[in-house]
Amino acid sequence: MTMKVQDDAPVGELLKRWRERRRLTQMQLALDTEVSARHLSFVETGRSRPTPAMIDRLAASLEVPLRERNELFLAAGYAPQYSERDLRSPELHAIADAFRVLLDAHMPHPALVLDRWWNVVDRNAATDLLLVGCADHLLEPPVNAVRLSLHRDGLAPRIRNLGQWRSFLLGQVRHRFERTADPRLGELLDEAGHYPGPDAEGAASRDVVVPLRLSVGDQELSFFSIAASVVSAVDVTVDDLHIEAFYPADAATAAALKRA
Repeated sequence: MTMKVQDDAPVGELLKRWRERRRLTQMQLALDTEVSARHLSFVETGRSRPTPAMIDRLAASLEVPLRERNELFLAAGYAPQYSERDLRSPELHAIADAFRVLLDAHMPHPALVLDRWWNVVDRNAATDLLLVGCADHLLEPPVNAVRLSLHRDGLAPRIRNLGQWRSFLLGQVRHRFERTADPRLGELLDEAGHYPGPDAEGAASRDVVVPLRLSVGDQELSFFSIAASVVSAVDVTVDDLHIEAFYPADAATAAALKRA
């Protein structure tokens, strides 16, 4: 099911793919961006070369991530418009510091900074509790949270509601793959989807969110997660990052985390 996106297609064809991926007609996109449908048709068929401003306007309306917007600029013969800095670069110190403040403030609850492929960029000390018993080969950088969760050498044997959590997590990867068409996400989805595991389970009547129910020693801890990202990002690296913060789903878990 992997979709290849990075190819030699002209910018008009790539924009058409994004429009179709968002299930929009040319008329709908033209109205959203205040561009004539005729001009949009010329852009998609290659009869007209869009300016960088036009590419950005169309890409913003189509919710194209910054990484893929740069591919559109390159396909049109322009230089990438969005920087991609290392998180350790001086320009991103404020962002990295903000993430670290949030991770530390979330103690004693687990929290991680993840990139778009679910690789762990940073985490707080409370996540050590989740990693007990995981095989060394899954903990070698870059640690992938999806692989770590669903692999039989990772958390999978300790997840009490594995079918439910597996269905939820694979659904998250599938949704991001469909939104970005990133082939690496397609590969991750293919890989994790072939890990052995039970079929999806229905939510228990007491659940209001999909919980992660994890055995830790002789206890069962229950968490739900909240994701947060930098919505004003204009750097590819920052645009790719989000925080996954876990909260106790019941009083017993909250008490256990305070004692840990």
